Amino acid sequence: MNKAPGGGRAAAPARPGAAVSTDSYLPEHGNGGYRTVRYDLELDFRPSADRLSGRARISAVTEHALSEFSLDLGAFRIDRVLVDGKRPARYTHRAGKLRVRPARELPAGTPFTVEVRYVGTPRPIRSRYWGDLGWEPLEYGALVAAQPIGAPSWFPCNDHPSDKAVYRITVTAPSVCTVLANGTLESCTIGGSTTTWVYEQRAPMASYLASVQIGPYELVEHLGGPIAQPAAVPAGLLAPFAHDFGRQPEMMELFQDLFGPYPFDDYAVVVVDEELEVPVEAQALSVFGANHIDGRRGFERLVAHELAHQWFGNSLTLADWRHIWLNEGFACYAEWLWSEAAGGAPASVLATRAHTRLAGLPQDLRLADPGVRRMFDDRLYKRGALTLHALRTTMGDTAFFALLRTWTSQHRHRTVTTEQFTALAQEYTPRPLDALFAAWLREPRLPALPRPGD
Repeated sequence: MNKAPGGGRAAAPARPGAAVSTDSYLPEHGNGGYRTVRYDLELDFRPSADRLSGRARISAVTEHALSEFSLDLGAFRIDRVLVDGKRPARYTHRAGKLRVRPARELPAGTPFTVEVRYVGTPRPIRSRYWGDLGWEPLEYGALVAAQPIGAPSWFPCNDHPSDKAVYRITVTAPSVCTVLANGTLESCTIGGSTTTWVYEQRAPMASYLASVQIGPYELVEHLGGPIAQPAAVPAGLLAPFAHDFGRQPEMMELFQDLFGPYPFDDYAVVVVDEELEVPVEAQALSVFGANHIDGRRGFERLVAHELAHQWFGNSLTLADWRHIWLNEGFACYAEWLWSEAAGGAPASVLATRAHTRLAGLPQDLRLADPGVRRMFDDRLYKRGALTLHALRTTMGDTAFFALLRTWTSQHRHRTVTTEQFTALAQEYTPRPLDALFAAWLREPRLPALPRPGD
């Protein structure tokens, strides 16, 4: 046994934190050796120069004694790195990793802070399968679309969904711009030609769900309901937006009935004045393109989808990216539940249609482990929704929706896995579910949909 002088156990020797995560799909994103607790971000953005100056103060706790630790960060110039507010720490910054060596080793279980000052032109993070991710300049402003690995395009972070922290985001931008970020607006201070916006996200949040949206938007407060639901919209789209999003408060009420209380203080929507392939999810915030506004509610299913992510993905966050169906399958099924409640096609009809389409496509996707290339395959979304419909049909509505409400309350603001969901589901029915989950989650061949009473 290793003992210190005087007979006590010697402290474990410090070692570097890993510059990788334990994720089965994206281990190069995220870092080991510590857990973050809070991010305090101060950003100054000048759209005319496409220049971002930042100060990030990150509070964390060591998981073992650390001689060095790392953060994910894109191609910025680093001006200074401090640990615990003391003298500058030594660091290296290359290949998307900022490696920091404190002046003194950090013992296990020790709270510490790291402050990073940086500046440069923010650039998206290039991904192997999904194009550029993260910070994207607009004609006069910027948007952030970070899922799954784009957060380091605008701030240093431990970029893995399992590492959740609270955030304070301060953004200074030209006064002609409106700024939205995650959480509740704490203050808005005009200073000459610029305005400083301060947002506080008090619920733990994964880095990929952190977001800043900057542009010449009109603020709308009229959506109403028990949860504040502000929106930022280009002036020319206000009228069709009011119609297209007019039933969002009803969706909020429905989803609270079905899924449990809304997990955040408010829910904001931003419509950017350009086309987006798909809407962008963030915590307590969703971003739509101008192409999603048609004045006919032609994209209302996407309004439901993004709102549902506030429960499934944002409050309940993946422990590992291979569990992505827990985000997308649930959000897709929420589209069908809204249709059913709003007088559209019932979920059973939409499930039959989706099953027919999937039956004609390649049968090579295992839902519970689709592989990194297929994380955002549309088949995963639809098969995830079908799995939930099959489970609902087998269990019955009373047990199924009781399961969902327990699922969201038991894991509120935590991370989740497929195995946790299947184990909880079995507690809500005497019928064995092993065969159902094996067929729908682990086998590539699409099973037949069960019928009520089967």
